[in-house]
Amino acid sequence: MVQRESMHLRQFSELRFPVSQLLLQRITCQPLALPFRVVRVFHDQRRERIRQSLEEADHAREEARGLLEEHRKLIAGARSDADEILGEARRIAEANERRMREELEEDRQRRLEETRKQIEAETRRALEQIRLEVVDLSLLAATKVTRKSLDDADHKRLIEEAVGELDFSVLEQNER
Repeated sequence: MVQRESMHLRQFSELRFPVSQLLLQRITCQPLALPFRVVRVFHDQRRERIRQSLEEADHAREEARGLLEEHRKLIAGARSDADEILGEARRIAEANERRMREELEEDRQRRLEETRKQIEAETRRALEQIRLEVVDLSLLAATKVTRKSLDDADHKRLIEEAVGELDFSVLEQNER
């Protein structure tokens, strides 16, 4: 313990000397002549602070590089994800467009078929109407030619014969 106290006193006296010299220099404005040991202590302390600052700077630089690399990886991942999302959106849009075109084509074909069936039905009705009018005209012509009235059975027989002799296929072809 005595030895420890003497060591503390010696360190204190070494530190007290530079402090008192600094005060004296300040008062007298003369250059300070510090002992070599004190200069070495200040020099070592400064060197240690510089070394610690350099180590901290190296550590900060390595950390910054790591963060930069991580940031670059995140950006690359985000770009990759964005490309995948855009690609998927394009595929979905193309599929929707293709499906809509198919539906429109099916609807168009269905409407064309309905229109064709309507036209055919109207053509059949028109031909039937023409046949009925031909029958009426035939009866009228037969009555005038024979100048006599025929009974119902004779009328029907004459009509069927007249209609059987007519060629309606020419009318159907003209209609189309």
